[in-house]
Amino acid sequence: MPAPNSFTENFSRVLPRITGRNAHFWHGGADGVLRLMRCQDCRTYLHPPTPVCQSCRSMRVTPEPVSGRGVVYAFTVNHYQWLPGMAPPYVIATVELAEQDGLQLLTNIVGCAIDDVVTGMAVEVVFAQHEDVFVPLFRPVNTP
Repeated sequence: MPAPNSFTENFSRVLPRITGRNAHFWHGGADGVLRLMRCQDCRTYLHPPTPVCQSCRSMRVTPEPVSGRGVVYAFTVNHYQWLPGMAPPYVIATVELAEQDGLQLLTNIVGCAIDDVVTGMAVEVVFAQHEDVFVPLFRPVNTP
């Protein structure tokens, strides 16, 4: 029998510090859109957000929507309760987004049994709202 994924979108967590450089990321889920910084000169996506493009050194970087689709690049299953409200087990994963090779987010996988998570699995973003913060989580594609 597969191990359940007790980690849900309704978890509690320490909320990030919102700044002018990251508000697009943490507030983007309000309209269901994942936004990442993108260089307007060389068109490289940048995550985590930086004021200068790591590829061409341009300072013309602005937030742009991304598809929110990707694949599980790597993952681990956490079996230790680090924070109240985040009962284990749950999956911590690196998801590589479809827009660009190497464009990765550290996140959690939800919406499936832990034993069903595999490297290369197609996933899509969903958001968990906590106050005015929308945490991007990922679930298998075609999950209701």
